[in-house]
Amino acid sequence: MNNDVIEMPRRETAGIVAAQTTQYSAIEIRQRVNLIQEVMQNIMIKDTHYGVIPGTKKPSLYKPGAEVLCVTFRIADKYEIEDLSADGISRFRVRCIGVHQVTGDVLGEGVGECSSHEEKYKWRGAICQEEFDVTPENLRRIKFSQWQGKVDKKQQVRTEPADQANTILKMACKRAKIAMTLNVTAASDIFTQDIEDLPAELRSEGVDVPAGDPLLATKWTGKVAGCNNADELALIWKAGLAEIKAANDMPAYNAFKAAVEAHGKKLKREAQ
Repeated sequence: MNNDVIEMPRRETAGIVAAQTTQYSAIEIRQRVNLIQEVMQNIMIKDTHYGVIPGTKKPSLYKPGAEVLCVTFRIADKYEIEDLSADGISRFRVRCIGVHQVTGDVLGEGVGECSSHEEKYKWRGAICQEEFDVTPENLRRIKFSQWQGKVDKKQQVRTEPADQANTILKMACKRAKIAMTLNVTAASDIFTQDIEDLPAELRSEGVDVPAGDPLLATKWTGKVAGCNNADELALIWKAGLAEIKAANDMPAYNAFKAAVEAHGKKLKREAQ
């Protein structure tokens, strides 16, 4: 008689492959969102794993943050690289495929591209006046930019694409991985695509939008989602309102208020 113990595979309750079915339940989706919010609050660090770009409302996911989410949901990344380089241009298009580390299931993908013809890679500041003067006219320029009401003028020369090929490839891979992570984890409602590499003058376009602290908003909207009745919701509203007012964080207040109103309506429907 064989008495060997057969260990059944553990079923994930908040993971990417929570159940081998054609659809997820509302509870499983809520658990996944809660897990992302919990990781954001307790693990991720602002300006390291994510950051809020001036002129935007949602935090942008950075590569370290994407790596944290991939570890959380056991996502391995595979890359397919398309070399589109031509004379004088380094250009790569990358497809990042997310694969579940336990089951081997393909979960989704994201595409990213980078080229040495992008503004930030095509030009660099001249080292000195002599370098600018000896550079052919078609390979140099005066760059004007405006930031916080001040006009800046810089002497720039063209970069050598071959020297940046590896940087261009890594950036394409980074963009593809962040896109894949957002697609697979369905975290786009919390994060936007990484735009950290935009020039400062293109980030704000003169729009003055207070960014707030996304951790504060996710903390209290997460607590709202866990309320089981109107009394709990009232207590959360009172406590959250006090902390958010003390921080003078209007974006957090708006998100918190909307979450409380929506959850309150849901509890009311369930009570009826």
